[in-house]
Amino acid sequence: MTAAIDPEQTRIALAQLPKGTSHADSPDLAQVYLPPSHLKAMDPDNMLVTGMRGAGKTFWWGALQEPDIRQLIDRTNRDSTLSENTEVRTGFGVRPAPDDYPDKDVLRRLLLDGAEPRTIWRAVQAWQLAGDDHPIRRQESWKERLNLVDREPEAIARLFLERDNEFHEEGIHLLLLFDALDRCSDDWRDMYRLIRGLMQTALDMRSYRRLRVKMFLRSDQVDETQIADFPDASKVLSSAVDLSWPASELYGLLWHSLINGAHGQEFRTFIADSNWHPIQIGEKQLFSVSRRLISKDDLQRERFHSVSGPFMGRNRRRGFPYTWIPNHLGDTEKRVSPRSFLRALRTAAEETAEHYPEHKFALHYESIKRGVQAASKTRVNEVKEDYPWVDRLLICLEGMTVPCKFEEVEERWNEHRVLDRLSEDVEQGEVKLPPRHIEDGARGIRLDLETLGVFLRMRDDRVNIPDVFRVGYRLGRKGGVRVAR
Repeated sequence: MTAAIDPEQTRIALAQLPKGTSHADSPDLAQVYLPPSHLKAMDPDNMLVTGMRGAGKTFWWGALQEPDIRQLIDRTNRDSTLSENTEVRTGFGVRPAPDDYPDKDVLRRLLLDGAEPRTIWRAVQAWQLAGDDHPIRRQESWKERLNLVDREPEAIARLFLERDNEFHEEGIHLLLLFDALDRCSDDWRDMYRLIRGLMQTALDMRSYRRLRVKMFLRSDQVDETQIADFPDASKVLSSAVDLSWPASELYGLLWHSLINGAHGQEFRTFIADSNWHPIQIGEKQLFSVSRRLISKDDLQRERFHSVSGPFMGRNRRRGFPYTWIPNHLGDTEKRVSPRSFLRALRTAAEETAEHYPEHKFALHYESIKRGVQAASKTRVNEVKEDYPWVDRLLICLEGMTVPCKFEEVEERWNEHRVLDRLSEDVEQGEVKLPPRHIEDGARGIRLDLETLGVFLRMRDDRVNIPDVFRVGYRLGRKGGVRVAR
């Protein structure tokens, strides 16, 4: 029988859930949850890691740089060649680091000067491999370093081979991490060129025994027609591991956070899932959620409904929290970011404590709905950051009800002259990563929004918008989550 858990204590613990999974800085060890399906992504031999915004790519870019976290991964996955002794360096990322890699403006200048993208990344990698006495270390600018790599290809090839031999003798890998490549350019063409060049160098690295490149790319950046038109590109693409988050793993993240939190002992007793053998990493003890709990849907549902109550209303007609939450947080591909999931639960706990403090469960169903509203705002803000033009197209649809005919959407766009103004700004270079099919007008924009998981084309050709975007942009849907007023 499942042990009871105090509702008030549970609300406090839920309100303290981590803010998300994308930290450029080193995360707390207690926050490091590695879903079984993500283990392959940590292996140095898998060059390409993909995922939606908020899936954890930047989290792992930062986490893999920490010896304690690499040790934890090694202890979790006995088959991995990653270890705390793996040498990890960064070739591009969200943190500005001009001494380690060129930023967007430098990359743009190098491309304008005629530099080949593969040569740019090879210079970055040579810089990371070289010792203090190597000639490349005497070059003060990235342009000078690039010129040396271009001028002395044999010397650079010897540098790579010598370093590979050294790491092989030590029995460890050198892992070069690349993330946030949407920040390498504001232009799709240049971004694709740089990703293609990086993929070429990743393939080059596979000829060595101990040198490896690992790239973290957003799913929409992996356009094979743009980045895979070179020999053996399929070898890079076939190594790709997607950081997907099925519902079972989202709840696994929840349990992991709770059993390693301030009230961990109480939640370990509540879950009653195993004998709880801790993992000792330095001075910290960590507990892992067993695969048995994650793989048994009925068991997870039972545990969560002990926290949330069994229904999303007064009876089963309104749905069940365990499935309702991820269903209403997914995009058109049913993808849910863990950041949105955690935000929904944090807000639900805070709302319950404020409005329903005497409720017999830790979460009230009306507060869960408000949590999803808050998570929708988070997702909308993420889209604004990545593609500011999406906001222009959706904000003018406020008050509409979906599903609807696309002609109704197009009429709104024309009424507000959104496409005309957007086209003008794109021509003037004022739009970051603009719609790729804008030249095809409204129909092309629709295709771009479908690719991003914002628009869903129904069988009768109507447009639908998933709740995670619909609520944030204040559109209606019969039977859907209410729009916050």
